[in-house]
Amino acid sequence: MIEREIAPCLIELFGQYPFVTVTGPRQSGKTTLCRAAFPHLDYVNLEAPDFREFAEADPRGFLARFSEGAILDEIQRVPDILSYLQVIADETGWNSLFVLTGSEEFHLSDAISQSLAGRTALLRLLPFSLVECQSAGASDSIDDILYSGFYPRIHDRRLEPRQALGDYFETYVERDVRRIGEIRNLANFRRFVRLCAGRVGQLANLSSLGADAGVSHTTASHWLTVLEASYVVFRLPPFHANIRKRLVKTPKLYFYDVGLASYLIGIEHAGQIGTHPLRGSLFENAVVVEVLKHRFNRGRRSNLSFFRDSRGLECDLLYENDNGKAAIEIRSGATVASDWFGSLNRVANELPDIAAKSVVYGGSERQSRRDGEVVPLPALRQTLERLDGRMNS
Repeated sequence: MIEREIAPCLIELFGQYPFVTVTGPRQSGKTTLCRAAFPHLDYVNLEAPDFREFAEADPRGFLARFSEGAILDEIQRVPDILSYLQVIADETGWNSLFVLTGSEEFHLSDAISQSLAGRTALLRLLPFSLVECQSAGASDSIDDILYSGFYPRIHDRRLEPRQALGDYFETYVERDVRRIGEIRNLANFRRFVRLCAGRVGQLANLSSLGADAGVSHTTASHWLTVLEASYVVFRLPPFHANIRKRLVKTPKLYFYDVGLASYLIGIEHAGQIGTHPLRGSLFENAVVVEVLKHRFNRGRRSNLSFFRDSRGLECDLLYENDNGKAAIEIRSGATVASDWFGSLNRVANELPDIAAKSVVYGGSERQSRRDGEVVPLPALRQTLERLDGRMNS
């Protein structure tokens, strides 16, 4: 079993709060993580109809069975039980009571904020990071990475990505979308998701997405919210500041797993990636999510954004810390070009608190340049750790 980067943070927080809630996509490894971290706790999966019925019909009796605490999996299936957990926490005053997991935020986040505010730590577990994939023996080839994605089962069990991701998507549509989104026209919804996959790294233009999918702007907005709530896509916000330049206000669209995006745009084997017109966008998606995982796996919230002004000056990613920002350019090419730092230098002139500049690229060698450093994707984690140390020093 691959040890997850987030595990030490999970264990530490469980000692500080009555509850820890771990959310994230289905099959991101939440159950495996929690059972490995807390082997002494009982485990209950609330997807099971008998346990769910028991918890709904007699929540006090259900929870009384776990006087020593438990892992309650897929807690969003019985959201009312959170109020009873609140009572237990308040009456006992103890920490380390229950570990909760959930794979959707549509209703869960509201229920937690109402019942467990201040009583639970919140963690988000995404599929494997690149380092975790490497520990599982996955290929370092960029094309293989973009094709296979990061879902643990694909790497643990050596599954064929196209089959596994196709099954994942169909199961997701049939199970989660029907329940949380009340979406009846599944054919249009499938087309909408595929259109989203074709727009990774682009501004999330809901009018254009809706028109291409044959639905209204309102429907497109609702469907995108469903995809976000079930951890399929996310929107990266644009940077805003009190500067005179006119800045783009529309977020950019990314998938939590680049392999799923590759599947949805019709890629059937890794050999297609190299010449695919969206290779650069998929690579950008992989880098942005890798930085997001770096934050989440350390118990931090996302502080990421991108910069773009009305003249087209752009920085793909701003990684913020207490003492400044790192400006990150993303290039899928394997050959370093002399002009790669041009836009980063111009962005640094606009934003005076830029503390570091990096280009993440599709090559294999790290290079230190006068203007910043050039970093291959497999070395990104070490770069982020150094940026954390440098910007906090």
